[in-house]
Amino acid sequence: MRTATTNFGLVLVLFASISASAEEAKEKPKAKSLFDGKSLEHFEIPQFGGEGSVEVKDGVITMGQGVMLTGITYKKDDFPKTNYELTWEARRTMGIDFFAAATFPVKDSHCSFIPGGWGGAVVGLSNINGEDASENETTTYIAFKDDQWYQFKVRVTDKKIEAWIDDKRVIDANIEGKKITTRNEVDLSHPMGIAAWQSSAEIRKIELRLLDK
Repeated sequence: MRTATTNFGLVLVLFASISASAEEAKEKPKAKSLFDGKSLEHFEIPQFGGEGSVEVKDGVITMGQGVMLTGITYKKDDFPKTNYELTWEARRTMGIDFFAAATFPVKDSHCSFIPGGWGGAVVGLSNINGEDASENETTTYIAFKDDQWYQFKVRVTDKKIEAWIDDKRVIDANIEGKKITTRNEVDLSHPMGIAAWQSSAEIRKIELRLLDK
């Protein structure tokens, strides 16, 4: 009788665990792919001036090295302003500066996540209270290797901007009461865009996931 009771208890625990996992999976919003791997549909190539060539090849967006910025900008007007996650994968194929900087909405303003700026190692947000990624509280330093794919994620909520590189959180910024802006160089990346500075790069798997408010 004790064995039967024990087995019944284990069944209940297992059932509860499965139910909880199913409920969690049900509640987690599904990611929406912004890049179809075949074309630049829903994107435009901003005319920064002196930009490199941009094309889709073998499932990736290739951005040639420009005099300054080269990038892509999401052109639909359905991008959220808060409570979302943006993920993308990128690698630098040539150059010594940022290769996958993402500009994104933050409520009624915008911000940029800079991976590998200012000569290749600065990581941070531009701008917070007028200070860019090289001089505010989000500034950190990471060495990036050429021809290596990196996975990036930015999470935006009403209170925070967080960022990850390969599942390691590198930014956890409280933005309450702070002025969030972008440098004027990336104005053409609004509302959302990805750009490289004097570097050639490849971008793939651009996805958006809405978060529960």
